[in-house]
Formats: sequence, C-alpha cells, structure tokens
Amino acid sequence: MTPGGRLQAAIEAFDRAREEDRPADRVLHDYLRERRYIGARDRRAVSELFWGLMRSRARLAADCALADGRNLTDAAVRAEAGRRLAIALCVREKTAGVADLALFDGQNYAPAEIAAREQAWVKALKQAKLAERPDWAWAETPQWLWPRFQEIYGDAAEAEIAAARAEAGVDLRVNALKATRQEAAARLAEEGVATDPMRFSPLGLRCRERANVAAAKAFLEGWVEVQDESAQLAALLVDAQPGETVVDFCAGAGGKTLALAAAMKNAGRLIACDVAQARLDRSAVRLRRAGAFNVMRRVLAGEADKWVKRHKGTCDRVLVDAPCSGSGTWRRNPDARWRLSPEGLAELTALQGRILASAARLVRPGGRLVYATCSLFLEENRERVEDFLSAHGEFSLAPVAEAWPESAGPVPAAFAEMQTLNLTPGRHGTDGFFVAVMRRAETAAEEGDETP
Repeated sequence: MTPGGRLQAAIEAFDRAREEDRPADRVLHDYLRERRYIGARDRRAVSELFWGLMRSRARLAADCALADGRNLTDAAVRAEAGRRLAIALCVREKTAGVADLALFDGQNYAPAEIAAREQAWVKALKQAKLAERPDWAWAETPQWLWPRFQEIYGDAAEAEIAAARAEAGVDLRVNALKATRQEAAARLAEEGVATDPMRFSPLGLRCRERANVAAAKAFLEGWVEVQDESAQLAALLVDAQPGETVVDFCAGAGGKTLALAAAMKNAGRLIACDVAQARLDRSAVRLRRAGAFNVMRRVLAGEADKWVKRHKGTCDRVLVDAPCSGSGTWRRNPDARWRLSPEGLAELTALQGRILASAARLVRPGGRLVYATCSLFLEENRERVEDFLSAHGEFSLAPVAEAWPESAGPVPAAFAEMQTLNLTPGRHGTDGFFVAVMRRAETAAEEGDETP
C-alpha cells in the first residue's frame, strides 16, 4: 500500500468505529480481516494511524471546531468524521510521509484531494491556537467527566492526564507454575524480546519496545501471559494459598484466574465465575496453556445466582474484579471514554454494589474479600467500599501494608501508607486501578440472607 492508501484505510476504519457501538479494537480487527490483501507491514501502519486518530480525537475535534468558528461539545467529538480529523492530524501533528496533506491526492486509493471548499477551512485550521482548546479536550476527556479528574488528581492533573493519553507498553506476568522471572526473561531475550523487571510486581516483566509476544515460544508454552502490572498486583493482594478455596467472582477471560492458580500451585479449589459463557470458554485455552489444573468454571445467571447462597461462608478468598467504566485503561482503549455516559456510570455503580454484597456471602469467617476495578472514579471505588463496610459490620478494611503477601517481598514504599491500593498511570506507570482488601471477622455473627 502507498502511504496515502494506508491513511485512507485508517480513515475508513475510524469512521466505522465511530458509527458502531463496539470497542474500536474489534472494529479495526474486523476491518483488516475483511481485507486480507493488506500485508503485515501495512496493517501495522494502518493500525498506528487509526490509533493516532483515536488518541488525539478530542484535541483534533477542538481544532476543527475552532476552524469552523463554533463551540466544541462531547457530541461533536463523537460525530467528527475521520477525514476531517485526518486533515487536522496532518496540519497540527504533521509527521512527514505518514500524516501529510500531500497524501490527499486521490491517487492509488489515497484520500480525495482537498476540495476548493475545504481550502479556506484548512487555512483556518493552520491558524487555530492551541491555547484555545478547552481543557477537557486537551485532556482527551469527555466534558462531563473533566471535573471528576480535577477532583481526583488536583495539582497533579496535568502530569496524570499526559500519562493517561500516552500509549501503554506491553506488560507480562511470569507463570510461576513453569518458570522464574529470570528464566522467562532469558528465554524471551533469546527470541528477540527484551524486557526489564517491573517496579512493583515480583512476577512482572515490561517489554522495552512493542513486540509480537504472542508469537514467542515463551508465550505459546505458557511461561508468560500479557497482563498489566496493576492487574498483577490486584491478584497478588488476594494472597491465594495452596489448598484453599478461592473464587474469582467476575473472572472474564481469566487473566487474574491464571495468576491465582499459579499462586495456589495447582493445589486447592479455584472457582472462576462469570455471567458470560463465551468469556469463560476463552479462558479454557489460556488455562491449558498455563498448566493450571485446579480451576472450575462456573456460569452465573447474575450476581444473585442461587449457587452463591448454597456456598455461603465456604470460601477462603473471594476476588471481585467488578465491571466498571474502565477509565484506568483508557490509554489502552481510548475510544471507551466516548462510549460512557452519566446514565451508564450510574448503572455500573449500582451493579458494583450488588455484586460486592452478593459475593461477600461466600467469604468464610476470617476469610478475605478483595474488591477491584480498573477505574479512577471515586464513586466506583472508595464510595462503593465505604457503603459496603457501613452495611456489613463483620468486614473491616486491611491496609495495603498489612495485606501485602510475605512471599512478594517488602511492601513497596509507594504503597506503605495506602489504606487501599490506588494506582495511576502518572504516579506508578500502570493502568489506573483500585484494590481494597477486606477481612471478615473470625467470629462474625450469622446474618440473615434475604438475597434470592
């Protein structure tokens, strides 16, 4: 493909993602799969351009609005066409040979030439002042969410937003069932994948540059799994032990389930629950590759499934990685922020409360309940835990230093004073993540169970 053809393909894929209510990575995958004539190198180039548009969507839309002489709104960001954003990308963030107005020549499947009616607009675009971009557009954050980020970050907002806008690296968790971190790093290096030990996770490796890890034998044979350091730490704080009964209540495709199985050394009973059969089915492949054999998969009809009531008070550890806004992962999923609404966030917080209350019934006296989200918002994190603790006096919060497993080494200084684990891209170089560890009292009084 010519550079112009690559740009046009990125524009087409972007417009499809804009029109469909699906995650952008799936839309891009389908777009490229339908065009098998696009080679591997061209696919990488198209993907980079596509995600470049996605990551700078609000800033480019702001420049388009300035050139039009109109105000920018959330709706305008979501509606802005790929061609206009691509023109803005070429003008505002020009990269020679990759994003250049010269590529708009209509030749060899390139974008159509800049029409006469567009010339004045392009001129205005070149003259638009960066300082006039709204703060929320600069932050690549929906306008209605900007006050929340200001409340969360305070004086650190600029640094945190810059980190959250950047592309995330590739993090790997070493499977302790098959290798040590040193062994995995050495084997990856033999295959041309250079890594460094992670700052916090004792099982983590961070790739020095983007690499096709999925093609490496270390991955194919289950030595490593792709998992952000924040998610590794969430699983670590469960402190699952061999011989215990452990539940991953919202297991999804099984990333944390794999980490828990390794911590348990395949001894004991690990139950992976989810409401979606398809997600649990996908986890089966990963479990076999990792050599995790102590996992039972359980499909639930909902958070109040009767299975929960039948197993009340029988589990040593329960992890609730609750469905959430995913705001902590927006550097990986930049389109997700534009699919979130105030109503959707309210529905999520209500669901989180119900899931946490139901899953807590599984925890035996003296057992551990871990609540986690990949969100930065207080209403999904601290407020959910506070509401739960106020309604369930038999549970108490365990500070991070107290909950940190001895096997993981000393508590990192960055976490020593935290009551709950609060990770952010700027401070910790991870996805945004929240983890609260709660213990049920040894002599908890038996309570009624009104949940159906």
